[in-house]
Amino acid sequence: MTITVRMRSIPLDQRVESANCLESAANRAIAKRSKLSMIKPEVLDAFKEFDSPTIFNAIVLKCGLPNEEYTDHRIHYLLPELGPVIGYAVTAEVTTNDPDSVAVPWDGYYEAIDAMEGPVFAVMKDVDSRPGRGASFGDGMARLHQRLGAVGAVVDGTVRDLEGIRRVGLPIFAWGTVPGHGVFNATRVNAPITVGSVRIRPGDLIFGDGDGCVRIPLEHAEEVLELAAEVRDKEAKIFALYDSDDFSLAKWRESRT
Repeated sequence: MTITVRMRSIPLDQRVESANCLESAANRAIAKRSKLSMIKPEVLDAFKEFDSPTIFNAIVLKCGLPNEEYTDHRIHYLLPELGPVIGYAVTAEVTTNDPDSVAVPWDGYYEAIDAMEGPVFAVMKDVDSRPGRGASFGDGMARLHQRLGAVGAVVDGTVRDLEGIRRVGLPIFAWGTVPGHGVFNATRVNAPITVGSVRIRPGDLIFGDGDGCVRIPLEHAEEVLELAAEVRDKEAKIFALYDSDDFSLAKWRESRT
C-alpha cells in the first residue's frame, strides 16, 4: 500500500525535531535491550499486517519527514515469498576476501544473537576492499542464525546458497547473489553500522518486506503501529475515490482540502 506524503521545504527547526525524535529513540535502544520484552509479541506481529511504505508514512506522521530510516535501492528482498519480517538488530561488519583484514572472534556475534530478547534481525555489512565480491551469508549461516533466534537477515553485500536459505525459510535481504567467497572474517560485532544508507544500532527495531527495510523508532513503536492503521484507512478512502464510477478531478481536489 502507498499513500502520498507531500514533499515540501521543511523548516530547519522541524527537520531538527524530526532528527531528534528518531535519534533519541535509536540511541536509547542499546540501553533498553534488556527490556525489549516491553514491546509485546502481539504488537510485533501486528506490524506484519502492514507494508514498509505504510509503516514509513506512519513514522513520518510521528516524527516528521526523515531521510535515513529506510534502506536504499541496493537492498533487495531475495525471498519475498517468505513474507514480512520484524526483529531487533544484532550487527556485524565482515570482510569476504581480504586475508589481511582485522579479525575478531565470531563467538561474540553469535553470543549476542543468542542473548537477545525477542526475535533477532541480523544486520551485516561487507567492508572488504571489494565489497560484494564474496558472499557474506549462506545456507549454513542461515541454519545457525535461525537456531539462535534470528527471524531474518539483511546484508549490505552479497549472499550465496539462495536455494538452501529458501529451504531453511530465513528471510534474507542483500544486493544479490554470488557463488563463492575468499577469506571470511568478522571485523566488528554488535556496534552501530550503516547498511543500505540506514544507520542501525544494536537493539534497533527493523521491519522488512518486498520494498526493503525500515527502522522503527523503538520508543514510539506502539504509536507508529496505531498511526499505520490510520494511514491505511486514509489510503483506502483515497483509493475508493479513484475507483468510483463518478470520479472527477474536481472530486479529487475536494478530497485534498
